[in-house]
Amino acid sequence: MSHSGKPISEVGLGAVADRFRETLNCDSNKPDFKELDLGSPVSPLRTRRSGPAGSGVTTTSSSSSSSGSVSGRNANNQLAKRADGAGNNHSGELSGSSESSPTAAESVRSGGASRNFKPGHGRSDSGGAHPLIYSGGGSVNSPSVNVFPTGNICPSGKILKTGMANRSSRSDVLGSGMGNYGHGSIMRGGAAPKSGDPGVTYSKGNAGCESAKRAMSSLDPEEVKQAGNDQYKRGHFREALSFYDRAIALSPGNAAYHSNRAAALTGLRRLPEAVRECEEAVRLDPGYWRAHQRLASLYRRLGQVENARRHLFVPGQQPDPAELQKLLEVEKHLSKCSDARRIGDWRSALREGDAAIAAGADSSPQIFTCRVEAHLKLHQLDDAESNLSYIPKSEPSGQSSSQAKFFGMLSEAYLHFVQAQIEMALGRFENAVTAVEKAGQIDPRNVEVAVLLNNVRMVARARARGNDLFKSERFTEACAAYGEGLRLDPSNSVLYCNRAACYYKLGMWERSVDDCNQALYIQPNYMKALLRRAASYSKLERWVDAVRDYELLRRELPNDNDVAESLFHAQVALKKSRGEEVYNMKFGGEVEDVSGLEQFKSAISSPGVSIVLFKAATNPQSEQISPFVDTLCGRYPSLSFLKVDVEQSPAIASVENVRILPTFKIYKNGSRVKEIICPTREVLESSVRHYGF
Repeated sequence: MSHSGKPISEVGLGAVADRFRETLNCDSNKPDFKELDLGSPVSPLRTRRSGPAGSGVTTTSSSSSSSGSVSGRNANNQLAKRADGAGNNHSGELSGSSESSPTAAESVRSGGASRNFKPGHGRSDSGGAHPLIYSGGGSVNSPSVNVFPTGNICPSGKILKTGMANRSSRSDVLGSGMGNYGHGSIMRGGAAPKSGDPGVTYSKGNAGCESAKRAMSSLDPEEVKQAGNDQYKRGHFREALSFYDRAIALSPGNAAYHSNRAAALTGLRRLPEAVRECEEAVRLDPGYWRAHQRLASLYRRLGQVENARRHLFVPGQQPDPAELQKLLEVEKHLSKCSDARRIGDWRSALREGDAAIAAGADSSPQIFTCRVEAHLKLHQLDDAESNLSYIPKSEPSGQSSSQAKFFGMLSEAYLHFVQAQIEMALGRFENAVTAVEKAGQIDPRNVEVAVLLNNVRMVARARARGNDLFKSERFTEACAAYGEGLRLDPSNSVLYCNRAACYYKLGMWERSVDDCNQALYIQPNYMKALLRRAASYSKLERWVDAVRDYELLRRELPNDNDVAESLFHAQVALKKSRGEEVYNMKFGGEVEDVSGLEQFKSAISSPGVSIVLFKAATNPQSEQISPFVDTLCGRYPSLSFLKVDVEQSPAIASVENVRILPTFKIYKNGSRVKEIICPTREVLESSVRHYGF
C-alpha cells in the first residue's frame, strides 16, 4: 500500500512471483557469455553464489447459540456475545478473535528485522492460542459461575469435561504447537503428535476411521462439518478442508461453513483462497462479525491495510484491540517505508519493510518485493536475488484487491516494475523490456512506471547498438553507444563491463580498469569484469594487481585452463620484475615424487620456491593432506611442489631431521625459509602464498 494507506492487490501475484524466479534461472535471453575472449563485451561472466508469518492470536469467547460451544476466557467475551447477538448464530463456526482461526494454527511472527525473512517461520505472539471449535447442535444457556461446559479451558491449561469424576487419569492438555498442531491445539492424553504423520489420523483407531467415513458419506451437513472440526482440532488441515468442502456442497449458503473452510486454508498457508472464502461468508451474511474479523487479519497479513481496516471496523461492533494494534503497527511501518523509498533512503526502506513484516504483514508479496528493490538499489545484487526466493506465492484474491495500490502504483504492476530492474541489472535487457511493458499495461497512468518503461527501452537499444558496433570492430563508436546507455542507467554493471572491453581493444587500459572497477563496485562477484581488469593490469605491467585478480578468478573458476595459464604468466612476470631468476619454469607442472637424496638436493636448489611434503603411506594425516598438495600445485603453477615418502627414503628424512608427520618445508633458491608441522589447509596455503610471491 502507499504511505497514504491504500490497500494492496494480490491479482496475479502467484504467476508473477513464479515468473520472477523462473526468469532468473532461464537459459533463454541470458547475457551473452561463454568464452573468456576479452574481446566480447556482451553481458556478464559471473558465477552464482551458493544464496515471518503472521502473528499469534488471542481467542475470543462466544455465547453463540451452539450446543457444546467452547469459550475462551479473555477480555473479549462480551464483545463476542454482542456479535452473536447481532444475528450471527453460525453453528459449528471456528471461533477466535480478530485473527481468528486462520493464523493461530500456522502463523508466527518474525523475531525482528532479520536480513532474510522466510514466510511461515519465526516466533509466535505471546498469548497466541489455537482457534477453538464449536460443536454445533441446539442452543444452551450461558454456564453458571465457576462451572465449565464441555471442552472449556481452565486457567491451569487443562481441558475440563463434564463427568470429570469418572474420567481417566490421562488429562487432555494444550499443545505447544509442534508437529502439525497449532499453538494451543488440544491433544489427547497429553501426548504430542508425531510430526509428518501421513494421511488422516484419528484418535480412536478404527472407530474414528469408521466415524469419519460415515460423516463423509452423510447427507447431513452438520455431521460433515463436525468431522471437519475434529480434524482441524488435530491440526489436520487438509483433511478438515475435505470435510468442509463436502459440507458446503450439501449446504452452499451456510456462511459458517465457508468461514471454517477459510480457517483450514489459512492453516495450509493458502491465504488468498482463504480471503475468497471469507468474502463469500460475508456476502452470504453481511453482518457476520467473526468472518469480518478473520478477513481483517488475512488482509493485514497480506499488507493490505485499507482492506483490513474496512473489515475490522464493522458497524455496530467494536474492533478487536489486539488486531487493531497489529494493524496500526503495520500501517506505521509501511508509511515510513513508503516515505523512505520516495526520497531514495533505501536502508531505511529496507529496515521499515522488515519491521512491517515483523509487525504482522508476513505474507505480502509486495513488501518482500520491496526488500528486493532496496537491496538492488544498495548494489547488493546477490542479496536481491536471494530474497526473490522468499517472496510469498499468491494468486488473485478478489476484486477488492485488484485495484489496491502499493507505493502509488497498482500492486501487480509493482511486482513487474521491480522484476524489470532485476533483469536490467543482470543484463537481460529483452526480459526487462517485457516486464516493464507488462507493468505499463496494468498501470498505464503511473508516472514512475512510464519513466522506467522509456529508460529500459532506450538502454536496451543503446546496448544492442553497441554490441553491433563492437562486432564490426568500430570500438570508438561502440564506446559512445554504451556511454549513452550509462547516462540513462548509471548503475548498470553490464554496460560498464562492455565499455571496458572497447577500451581494452583501443589500448586504453587505464580507462578499461576504471570501468571494470565501476562494474565490480555495483556487482562484486562479476567474474567477466574481474577477468577484464586482470588482463588490463597485465597490459599495464601492474603484476601484483594482475596476480591478485587472477588468483581470485582461479578460485572461482578452478577448471578454466586459460585463467590458470594467465595466472602462471603473471606470476612469472612478477618474479622477473623483482629481479628473481626464473629458469625452467613451465606451466602446468605436476607434483614431483622424490625418492633419492641427490634428486632431492637438486630439486630444492633450483631457482624459485619449492614446497616439500614429508609423508608416509602409513600416516593417516599425511594421506589426508596429500591431495590438497596436488590442488595447490594446480592453483600455483609457478611454484615447485615435491613429495617425499620417509619410509621409502629414510636418508632424506635423516638429513632433514624429520621426526613428525606430516611436515612441510619451504625452500627458496636452495635455502629453507619455513617449516610447518601438521598444518591445516588454510595455514599451509597462507604460507605458500606468503613465501611464494
